[in-house]
Amino acid sequence: MVRFSDGKRSVADLLERNFTAGLLVLHRGRIILEYYMDCLGPQNQHLVMSVTKSFTGTLTGMLMNKELLDVRKPVTHYLPELAATAYRGATVQQLLDMSSGVIFDESLNEGSHMQKGLYAGWYRQPVPGWPRTYWELILSLHEAERSHGALFNYRSIESCVLGFVLQRVSGMSLADLMSYELWVPMGAEEDAYIVVDDAGFAIASGGLCATLRDLGRFAQLLVEGGAWRGRQIIPCGWIEATRNGRVELPEDMRKLLPNGAYHNQWWIEDTRRRTIWARGHGGQTLYVDPGAEFAAVKLSAFPDDDTVNQRWIDDRVALLAIRAALSER
Repeated sequence: MVRFSDGKRSVADLLERNFTAGLLVLHRGRIILEYYMDCLGPQNQHLVMSVTKSFTGTLTGMLMNKELLDVRKPVTHYLPELAATAYRGATVQQLLDMSSGVIFDESLNEGSHMQKGLYAGWYRQPVPGWPRTYWELILSLHEAERSHGALFNYRSIESCVLGFVLQRVSGMSLADLMSYELWVPMGAEEDAYIVVDDAGFAIASGGLCATLRDLGRFAQLLVEGGAWRGRQIIPCGWIEATRNGRVELPEDMRKLLPNGAYHNQWWIEDTRRRTIWARGHGGQTLYVDPGAEFAAVKLSAFPDDDTVNQRWIDDRVALLAIRAALSER
């Protein structure tokens, strides 16, 4: 039994109550638990929403290791078109840490930047006067609210700008780049998919669809320091640098992550243990703790209501309880 905010109950009970579609738990390189509900099965891809951001960040580290880009350089070094936007002067690293000063309204309020992005990339419904693609949306961002690098502020558009940087320096689409650099080398069993806008740009902030097991392969690859079958796929140094991240979170995030931080498009779940966590809308989770040889993937369908924050807290409590139980073995 695990103590949640509303009392003690089993993890199995939480999975039933917390709109779980799938859960995969790995410990010491072995699958400990593989659980499917509703229509999800081992061969079914599931949209992981903002977990995609952490894949985008990881690809950035891989291309950096190949010396195809330097994250210390301004983003305009790779995308000179952005000199006419508020991104002028921001570095690639500041995009990785979501600390540019660019104004981007992440809310779903009428006419917000996020709503315009949804219509351009997801709904594919043109609205007169609104951007038709993500590139047009980025080019429309002319206002800044603070100096670059001053403060963390979660904005999905930063990941999309990174996606364009990756495409520009590699000469490949984001889907092909992910396939060539990551999906094939790590031995994925199934194809993955990614949502694209009308211009064919893969939505680097939230469009990835993959199976539970292949997401688990990625998580295990991180546990193993980026190496698989004698091949270094993800640079070990980049993984360690990400785990050491200390970009401070705003006060409203402290309830969920009291010892948390952010770095390289990853949440640092606990800066003391250096655990990393990819999170996506609706309860998508990819959790990695190399020190405990533990990884977990949870796919869900949280309702969009006032229970969302508590559901995230309960999911975290459950994962930590599973890790603790396995560590006692």
